[in-house]
Amino acid sequence: MISGIVKNGRATANIVFRLQNQPDFTIEFVIDTGFTDSLSLPPPAVAVLGFPFVYDYDIYANLADNSNVILPVHQATIIWHGEEKVVNVLATGKRPLLETALLDRHELVIEFIEGGLVTINDLT
Repeated sequence: MISGIVKNGRATANIVFRLQNQPDFTIEFVIDTGFTDSLSLPPPAVAVLGFPFVYDYDIYANLADNSNVILPVHQATIIWHGEEKVVNVLATGKRPLLETALLDRHELVIEFIEGGLVTINDLT
């Protein structure tokens, strides 16, 4: 089970990242059910963390303001339900977002009150 809390009206969850030859670290993500990839991080965070770019693979995205953008795709290793998992990371936006590709075959439960519990359970 992955857990988080509701903060400022947004469901959040902590994701653990694994970098080669470095200690694991955690980033808090807002859960965004309106986007269908894995994770998004602000471009400066992707640059600092040095996530490798996936060549020949861009995402065409329609944003909430109805603008269309092309986003380069990077990859990162996270710990997802106790296992290492390589995921796409889009360098975009102002805050870390956890998107629906990671929620496939999972149950998302949100106690939608400030400080309420957020849980992501594996259904497989």
